[in-house]
Amino acid sequence: TLRAKEALEAGDWELVGSLMNASHASMKEDYEVSCKEVDLLVDIAQKFPGVYGSRLTGGGFGGCTVTLVSSDQASNLISQLEQEYKAQTGKHCPCYETKPTRGAHLLSIKNHKPFV
Repeated sequence: TLRAKEALEAGDWELVGSLMNASHASMKEDYEVSCKEVDLLVDIAQKFPGVYGSRLTGGGFGGCTVTLVSSDQASNLISQLEQEYKAQTGKHCPCYETKPTRGAHLLSIKNHKPFV
């Protein structure tokens, strides 16, 4: 959403997290495209110190979550997710720490500089 874009550009992590949490609630309750395993991961993450927000990502009906967490808590969150998810489901959940990047964009074939 435009609001999320503006919050990201402003570094307003609290607002970004709030929007992520609201998005997950909508996907879970309004669109019914989440599942209990994803909801569990989101719930664990949303309660963890340093987490701004967490939500389902991808096409729904299972899959992955994305969580915005302070960098000093990322490895602790991963440990918590792996331990608590295993304790509650008996299954391993692979977790990956990533950093956001610009993503796909158009480049000039002449000078390889972005168009936008």
